[in-house]
Amino acid sequence: MDLRPDLDDWLSLLRTPTLGAVTLRALLARHGSAAAVCAALQRPGCILTAPARAWVEAPDRARLAADRLWLQQPGHRLLCCDEADFPPQLQSGAGAPIALFVVGDAALLLRPQVAVVGARAATPAGLALASRFAAALAAAGLTVASGLAEGVDAAAHRAALEHDGGTLAVVGTGADRVYPFHHRELAAAIAARGAMVSPFVPASPPLAAHFPQRNRVLAGLALGVLVIEAGVRSGARITARAAVELDREVFALPGAIGNPLARGCHALIREGAMLVEDPVEVIAALTPAARALGAELRSRLAAEPVSGAPVVADGASVTALLEALGHLPAALDELCARTGAGSAALAAELALLELDGRVARLAGGRWQRVG
Repeated sequence: MDLRPDLDDWLSLLRTPTLGAVTLRALLARHGSAAAVCAALQRPGCILTAPARAWVEAPDRARLAADRLWLQQPGHRLLCCDEADFPPQLQSGAGAPIALFVVGDAALLLRPQVAVVGARAATPAGLALASRFAAALAAAGLTVASGLAEGVDAAAHRAALEHDGGTLAVVGTGADRVYPFHHRELAAAIAARGAMVSPFVPASPPLAAHFPQRNRVLAGLALGVLVIEAGVRSGARITARAAVELDREVFALPGAIGNPLARGCHALIREGAMLVEDPVEVIAALTPAARALGAELRSRLAAEPVSGAPVVADGASVTALLEALGHLPAALDELCARTGAGSAALAAELALLELDGRVARLAGGRWQRVG
């Protein structure tokens, strides 16, 4: 695959110690590009922490070469905030990432998503509810996102896959690692039919400090967060709090009074989360936000064309794309060859046409006209 010409600059920035997303976004806004930021950091007057200065003066070239080699593998991508198909819902908000490492179908990040989270040690009833809700949400066209953890997360991912729905796993490690390790088969299925997403550089271990950031990215990507069984102090509640701060919908399932895993959901309901008993309630509540996301993405693509490739935006171009798709399923790279457009622009427009019900995404990253 074609790698962006400034990839080494981006990788170097993302690996610079102690430079967080907030600082990097500010530097990008000031200097205009990753290359310009790298140059600015190398100036003698630039104030950096000792670890950051050490990296800037002598970056680990072998590590950067390994990152580049990993990104050259099929289905691997570094999705940066200056690209037209970077998720618009992650372009603002405290702690919004400046880049995501993706394994699988990056176009899924543009689709309306709902995060389904809950207890790792969920009860059998909680796991059944997670499966039921995730299956219904996937059938309604929503992408089910979760964190690849034990319990509710894994049940939601599996249910979405079983019902041919897209699913995203936002992980607290590098996208090249699987945690917990025994979920490696589930992770492989998600990468093949959905996407593994990480805000952390490859080879990042499962540090405790990573998971609150992972939860914030998960909440930011989604239109809403559905909590199914959670303790009063739990990662699911952290994700829900992040959703509230980012102005996302929060849904919670009530439980039995004697169940300690219902206390977190009851606390969320008291704090203003929407009590839901049926997936239809979640779907109805998120439909306006899904439409607004589609409108925002259309506006952004029209205003920010992908370098070197036409953006499919007007009616004539949409007609041309549908004609190029024909009546048989086609993969994204086939459509790029037929239209001459870039993959980022086409992936974004296909996501919008899917929202309009004019195309459908099939297994294996292929697309099919509808009607």
